[in-house]
Amino acid sequence: MRHSYVKLVYSTAITAALVAAISSSANAQKKYDPGASDTEIKVGNIMPYSGPASAYATIGKTEAAYFNKINSEGGINGRKINFVSYDDTYSPPKTVEQARKLVESDEVLLIFNPLGTPGNTAIQKYMNSKKVPQLFVSTGAAKWNDPKNFPWTMGWQPSYQVEARIYGKYILQNYPGKTVGVLYQNDDFGKDYVTGLKDGLGDQAGKLIVVEAAYETSSPTVDSQVVQIKGANPDIFVNIATPKFAAQAIKKVAELGWHPVQFLTNVSGSIGGVIKPAGFEASQGILSTAYLKDPKDSEWKNDASMNEWRSFMTKWYPEGDLDDSATVFGYGVAKGLEQVLRQCGDTLTRENVMKQAANLDFEIGIYITGTRIKTGPDDFAPIEQLQMMRFKGESWERFGPIMSGARGS
Repeated sequence: MRHSYVKLVYSTAITAALVAAISSSANAQKKYDPGASDTEIKVGNIMPYSGPASAYATIGKTEAAYFNKINSEGGINGRKINFVSYDDTYSPPKTVEQARKLVESDEVLLIFNPLGTPGNTAIQKYMNSKKVPQLFVSTGAAKWNDPKNFPWTMGWQPSYQVEARIYGKYILQNYPGKTVGVLYQNDDFGKDYVTGLKDGLGDQAGKLIVVEAAYETSSPTVDSQVVQIKGANPDIFVNIATPKFAAQAIKKVAELGWHPVQFLTNVSGSIGGVIKPAGFEASQGILSTAYLKDPKDSEWKNDASMNEWRSFMTKWYPEGDLDDSATVFGYGVAKGLEQVLRQCGDTLTRENVMKQAANLDFEIGIYITGTRIKTGPDDFAPIEQLQMMRFKGESWERFGPIMSGARGS
């Protein structure tokens, strides 16, 4: 009798130990920070749904629609995305207020794709001090690729300096000796482009750039700046402006009967958001760069990835403009976050989010073939390749090779 009692106690102890081990193993497999659980991943976002940069609002709406689609398919690793997106009116003090709300009140796992250089600059130190990912920042400022000093901040699109270096090189090769006039937004966005343009022009920058005119985002128009630039009579006009002002500048150049060679930043390359408001006739021959497939380009009419995007838009964001490449951008960067979160598995900590974001090497079909999303622990610049394009008729035409604008390339 005694023998069987000992055997029973021993068996019960084994069972208890086994249950504890299994439970411990399950807990070890799942690690969560605020904003993550067995059922949910809370993602914060800040967009200019109103104000001077509201043309970009469609990016946030596209992302919200994409996460709704993902949720309808069962979420990511069984967890639904709770996408909390706030308006900052493109005002840095408001960006700070919304970031604090997302981190401290909403307790999001990360802030994803917040838009605008001034606003992201205003929250960068805060996000890093809180050790909350400021992931895939929607601005091409070079400062987002600084993992040593800001390990919790990462950009997405090609940097403004990368793009402008390509323009500088292109000008030297194709328009040697031609003078340049520059319109730029008076913030880090505009200044980064000017720095890159001067890098690309090299030791000829001082001689070739004959006029620079800055504007504030609070200004109603850039008409006076365009008149000022025309007064210096440059051969080339470099339009470093966000959509509303870029369209105004193109329109004003045409109204003045001025015919310089025009360069337009790729952030303002949207046909629906910029070219249409400026006028097709006024936009002929404008040069820019691309890494996204342009929805208006007939080359992609039967492209599988673009057909997938069109189906998504029709079902999930029917009010979105199919001519506006900003929706393609939003769709692509949302896929980028999906990839990061899938790689995180059940370890949904803020540290692992940044670790996985710094371990990417894949292609997104709606980007021009050959453009890779690639990062590393010392490389927080996911996209560094662009291709030149020219506006003709009612669409952009790409030409030449895919180029890198990395320094020294």
